[in-house]
Amino acid sequence: MKKFKSLILITLLLAPFNLAYSNDVYFINLKKVLNESKAGSDAQSKLLKEFESKDKKFKGESNALKKQETELITQKKTLSPEDYKKKVSALRKKNADFQKRRRTASGDFVKKKNNARNELLKALNPILQKYMDDNNITMILNEKNVILANSKVDLTSKIIELLNKELKSIKLN
Repeated sequence: MKKFKSLILITLLLAPFNLAYSNDVYFINLKKVLNESKAGSDAQSKLLKEFESKDKKFKGESNALKKQETELITQKKTLSPEDYKKKVSALRKKNADFQKRRRTASGDFVKKKNNARNELLKALNPILQKYMDDNNITMILNEKNVILANSKVDLTSKIIELLNKELKSIKLN
């Protein structure tokens, strides 16, 4: 009888812990949500087009500078030392300006990409919160932090659908 009472007491004491851990934990592939949602893929394609057009422009400028350099090298013997130094100095100045504009453009691209990502995440957070509240979910993890899980607890496709309904596009400033 004493053993039976202690067994009931232990069961009653451990029961709240079992209930606390009974809520499900789900995961999403955040990278897939950001890349495959309508707004995310649209923003990526716009950024990629902009990057490619600027990159093409910079490659053309780079080739022109290289051509000027080779022309200057071939003219070295025909030019006076002062003229040669002036032209070398001017070419170096052009090259430094080119490199500065290229770095600025690269930094602007990274900023736009990060801003688009942050805007998507801001739109995604309330969607995830509402989904958690509606379905009594305690936690949603990013898939890259999950070692092993059943595919039944993957919410990626559901979240992409909800995000596509809520957010059609992102403004890229």
